[in-house]
Amino acid sequence: MTREGPVKCVVWDIDNTLLTGTYLESGDQPPGADPALTAVLAELGERGILHALASKNPPEAAEHTARVTGWRFAAAECGWGSKSGALARIAAALGIAVDALAFVDDDPYERAEVGLALPGVLVLSPEDAAEAAGWPEFSPPVITPEARRRGEMYAERRRRQAAERSFGGTREEFLASAGTQVGIAAATAADVPRLEELAVRTRQFNSAAGLPGPAMSQDWFRGLLSAPDRDVVTVRLRDAFGDDGVVGGCVIARDAGTWTVPLLMMSCRAMGRGVIDALLAWLIRHAARAGARRLLIPCVANSRNVPLRLALAAAGFRAPGPAGPAPGPYERDLGPPLPALPRRVSAPGEPGGDAA
Repeated sequence: MTREGPVKCVVWDIDNTLLTGTYLESGDQPPGADPALTAVLAELGERGILHALASKNPPEAAEHTARVTGWRFAAAECGWGSKSGALARIAAALGIAVDALAFVDDDPYERAEVGLALPGVLVLSPEDAAEAAGWPEFSPPVITPEARRRGEMYAERRRRQAAERSFGGTREEFLASAGTQVGIAAATAADVPRLEELAVRTRQFNSAAGLPGPAMSQDWFRGLLSAPDRDVVTVRLRDAFGDDGVVGGCVIARDAGTWTVPLLMMSCRAMGRGVIDALLAWLIRHAARAGARRLLIPCVANSRNVPLRLALAAAGFRAPGPAGPAPGPYERDLGPPLPALPRRVSAPGEPGGDAA
């Protein structure tokens, strides 16, 4: 079974899938790893695809599976509830959409249960998974340094979340204590592969998803870099827990009175860390400084991009009216007062940032 869209995380069963037997029935010698599927773990991991576990087993089974496969799983759900419930919790913990998951299980009943409850999930047998490395869903067009570090960055994310849970102050105070730094800057040719990757992979924060337009390929981004009336911007993020690299970007079309952002995108790893709010605040300030009176961000409403639309509303953008022949843009007037930009943000035209 295949479906459109890239897979961001493969959720694996343990018994008779990643292991060559059943963990609880193995006595003193738990079963070893399936060599073919262990090779798939490594191959997909090199492409930036995450791996997680969902198994009707005690947590010790997940620990054993990590040892024998040599893999650090991004999440593990062990228990005797439904597999679909486990997948939903994994997606929530990783901050990705459920339909960005694939699920591998040897049991036809478990596959059917997940397929019925979560129809957007790509459901596979172990035999399917052994061949899946060649499928388009598992074959990103470009593999960036950020992609190769994705598993490591999700481990950093777990440490950050644990530290925030034990922190006694507000979210803003935690971001400051963690040394959060957001860097907004003009894109360069070296950023083009990552920009294409973000355009393909992002869903929750991608304003162009569902809109007609050109394919957002590397050639498309390269052409924009030299266009006289366009700006291409990257957003970088780091803190004391790690460096996430380029987590977002946007394209700006400059007109005298109205600026339009035909593409705004952000990795879900940046969610909850003030990055989308900082980018929107800077866009408003940057356009107003240049004399623009309105800022437009075309965006189709769908179930995936609710976080983006909430961020637009919080930044003062008015939602489009009733749907007409084409979706209207989110719109914001650029009169005062303008939003403040947190001190952790470095951006063109701002104190400590590059020149506009």
